[in-house]
Amino acid sequence: MNQPATTLKGFSRAFWVSNSVELLERMSYYAFFIVITLYLSRVLGFNDIEASWISGLFSGGLYLLPLFTGAYADKIGFRKSMITAFTLLTVGYFGLAVLPTLLESSGLVIYGDTTHFTGLPASQEKWLIVPVLFLIMVGGSFIKSVISASIAKETTETNRARGYSIFYMMVNIGAFTGKTIIDPLRHLIGEQAYIYINYFAGIMTFIALIAVVLLYKSAHTAGEGKSMADIGRGFLRILLNWCLLLLILIVTGFWTVQQQLYATMPKYVLRMAGEGAQPGWIANVNPFVVVLFVGFITRMLSKKSAIFSMSIGMFLIPVSALLMACGNLLGSEVLSGLSNITLMMIVGIVVQALAECFISPRYLEYFSLQAPKGEEGMYLGFSHLHSFLSSLFAFGLAGVLLDRYCPDPLLFDSREAWEAASVHAHYIWYYFAAIGLIAAVALLLYGALTSYLDKKKAISS
Repeated sequence: MNQPATTLKGFSRAFWVSNSVELLERMSYYAFFIVITLYLSRVLGFNDIEASWISGLFSGGLYLLPLFTGAYADKIGFRKSMITAFTLLTVGYFGLAVLPTLLESSGLVIYGDTTHFTGLPASQEKWLIVPVLFLIMVGGSFIKSVISASIAKETTETNRARGYSIFYMMVNIGAFTGKTIIDPLRHLIGEQAYIYINYFAGIMTFIALIAVVLLYKSAHTAGEGKSMADIGRGFLRILLNWCLLLLILIVTGFWTVQQQLYATMPKYVLRMAGEGAQPGWIANVNPFVVVLFVGFITRMLSKKSAIFSMSIGMFLIPVSALLMACGNLLGSEVLSGLSNITLMMIVGIVVQALAECFISPRYLEYFSLQAPKGEEGMYLGFSHLHSFLSSLFAFGLAGVLLDRYCPDPLLFDSREAWEAASVHAHYIWYYFAAIGLIAAVALLLYGALTSYLDKKKAISS
């Protein structure tokens, strides 16, 4: 077997190109995704429920499609797959940027005043956004499967752990940077930032495309991945494995709350704390805390079972949602110059991020240990089904709750009328606290049941 030719710090050029384009792709994705519901509602005129369902289907597809695009990528090779992916992403992001302008030139976009769009509430042309998002979804699904596989191919047993730590660092730097850009841009040019951020995303993915075309050369032109038939059979085995399927459903509860970082938080803080709020910076609290504490927490509980560690995180999740609700209940500002809504949102996200540190690494560990020998990769691919399910449920529910408890102020004739309609906006977080608590209790019962079955199996053998 040919080993990857080494260059900088013991890694091949293809390794560094893969990591660099992953950084660019994550910057693009999170710059757009942190404001996806705002873009759909404020620019194109979708209501909260429509915007949330579109966002949920988009996010869910990004996690489901890699099961299939990954197999196809193995057949056509990583380089062709990356070129396909970044071409689709570039066209998609630029499509998001130019679509409102094209609709405006047809007289379909109307500007209400200097700070708000009225969108296209009565026009069907706004649904042209769906095929554009589909391009990004397919392109992103290739990236999710191909880049991590390329890292595996371009490393050896001796440097693989270090290689994936570099990859993880690139992912988080990209996510942090992408979300950081939107708030300064929004304060500079107002709500047009929700449009122009897509030019930034398109430029980043275009640079990545050029980098792949000019620089990515690998001896590993194709993988040894599963065929579509293998994937179908693996999916059926997961569905028939009630133990793993139940765990996926339970962890979906955790991610349903975690997804509110994108599904509810941006609209909630802008409506409740005012347009001066900075949802991009608030969202960045999560990756900052995860990077800071995940290694320490994982090492601290390394001798404890995966279920034990995950249970701690699960019980932190309802606490985080209740903390977010407190922002609307406190009286005068706790910290001068910082609204209580923003303050308690940050505190809640810190607790939420700590919960992720307890749950995510051990969930993957537990799932991998349940996989038959030789099928660990396929099983870990299916382990992310919780992200697909939680995307649909989290965004769908968020739209309904926003519409009910924290509606768009532009729908009301006066500020007083809106304040009366949103007086119970904090109820939104009670729903998610309940979901988190149910999931936490379910995990405890799951742990007790699996422990009983393991002991019974050991006795019988």
